Amino acid sequence: MKLNELKPQEGSVKERTRVGRGIGSGKGKTSGKGQKGQKSRTGVAIKGFEGGQMPLYRRLPKRGFNNIFGKKYAELTLGRLQEAIDSKAIDPKKTLDCETLMAAKVARRKPDGVRVIGGGELKAKVTLKIAGVSGPAKEQIEKAGGSVEVVVPEDAAEKAAAKKGKATAKAKKGAPKKRAEKKAKASKKK
Repeated sequence: MKLNELKPQEGSVKERTRVGRGIGSGKGKTSGKGQKGQKSRTGVAIKGFEGGQMPLYRRLPKRGFNNIFGKKYAELTLGRLQEAIDSKAIDPKKTLDCETLMAAKVARRKPDGVRVIGGGELKAKVTLKIAGVSGPAKEQIEKAGGSVEVVVPEDAAEKAAAKKGKATAKAKKGAPKKRAEKKAKASKKK
């Protein structure tokens, strides 16, 4: 065998189809695209369209629910809080707020604040200033001689104030019109 006799294996190399080269080529005129219409143009992708048949994403049932008003709290158990006090990571004499708990690495994150829940036992007297507390946890804290103040996080407070402002503005806008309508009706009756 010589170098000039080397050639690829039979069927491994195929020539590229040259479209639009006349009727005799088999791919002339419309170049294999069919005739007219949206899909014969380049760059068309009708995603999810199944020719008028009910599409798969509409045939399947919906699952789950995402509450857009739901809050995400960093949960803290009473047992974990007592452990932190015992290990002197937290001073129980000071007021414990979200930042203090985060600094002591007792609470992991703060999406909408820290919420204290039951689970474990609290012996120390603590003053908490947090975003939320469960009923049993509150009872146990008060039983130990402590107190809990529920504070709305700043972002949520701002949103609530803005929402309240919009509602009062709408009420003020509508009030004069309603009064005028009532007066007009009363004058018509006379």
